[in-house]
Amino acid sequence: MPVITMDSAALAPGVKKALIGSLTRAAAEATGLPEASFIVLLRELPADAIGIGGVPLSERRG
Repeated sequence: MPVITMDSAALAPGVKKALIGSLTRAAAEATGLPEASFIVLLRELPADAIGIGGVPLSERRG
């Protein structure tokens, strides 16, 4: 079973559901495998554990 993994800052429940569906459909279409073959893992990280341009995301957000 293929595994799709995405690391991100916190996501709203609706966004998670949409990502799981979209990533699964895209991967199934690209590979020709059935959607049921895919596992999607969304790993949420705290904003202070993500850095962009040398600055923690928690500081960039305001």
